Amino acid sequence: MLSRIAVAMLWLAHLLPLPLLSACGNAAGVAAYALARERRRVALTNLGLCFPGLTERERDRLARSHFRVLLRSLLERGLCWWAAERRIRRVVRIDGLEHLRALRGQPVILLVPHFVGLDLTATRLALEIDAVSVYSSQKNPVIDALLYRGRTRFGDQRIVSRQQGMRAVVRGLKEGRPLFYLPDMDYGPRDAIFVPFFGVPAATVPGVSRLARLTGARVLACIARMLPGGRGYRLEIGAPWTDFPGANPEADTRRMNAFIEEAVGTMPEQYYWVHKRFKTRPPGAPRLY
Repeated sequence: MLSRIAVAMLWLAHLLPLPLLSACGNAAGVAAYALARERRRVALTNLGLCFPGLTERERDRLARSHFRVLLRSLLERGLCWWAAERRIRRVVRIDGLEHLRALRGQPVILLVPHFVGLDLTATRLALEIDAVSVYSSQKNPVIDALLYRGRTRFGDQRIVSRQQGMRAVVRGLKEGRPLFYLPDMDYGPRDAIFVPFFGVPAATVPGVSRLARLTGARVLACIARMLPGGRGYRLEIGAPWTDFPGANPEADTRRMNAFIEEAVGTMPEQYYWVHKRFKTRPPGAPRLY
């Protein structure tokens, strides 16, 4: 019942003008920072690990900013599910689409770090391409159905569950479908290697390197940027990476994490700090959360 009430509120919210919707999201973020004690603790722990040079007050200020943009992105996610195509095109601008179009029909991996604006920008990109992406089912069936709708309502998108493994992903790449790939979460020790992320060993699946080597795919970074003042979003698609994959998956994965660090530095409040990125630890290392 609560999830259905929340969905109804999101539906009503998506009818608001974007500046007002954004203001509501910012206000919700202020409240969430005060109430969501566990996620606040995770965010502050991550910021302490990744930005040890910041003072406690600076980390607190950054965490508060993160909660504002995070809740804004959650509130504005209703646009993914119900907004008209013309509104989504108006809200989200794409820069660098020519890089992707130049590789049409070839294997392409879209490297998408976990910035808070990725869901709405993914829906916008679906208006331009038919892609393949990996999907983790949600425990709540109402939320699961909405997330699936957001990913599939435009074009001919192919959604592969994580339980299906990577065979279906490889098939899609070889068919010329770009892979919308989010590689920067802690999925546990299986298939992961420890490489630095802001100087902290982070369990990271070297899937980008392996898939690029297996399929000959080019890698293009996609950065989802939320613009201030309710001015919408921008999706930045970079040029294909050169000399990738390189000598070995670990070196490639280090390069990937270094790139994400650089992107985070341009908008640190918009990275997904409430995720337990360092939950999986090297043998003998103490727990961080």
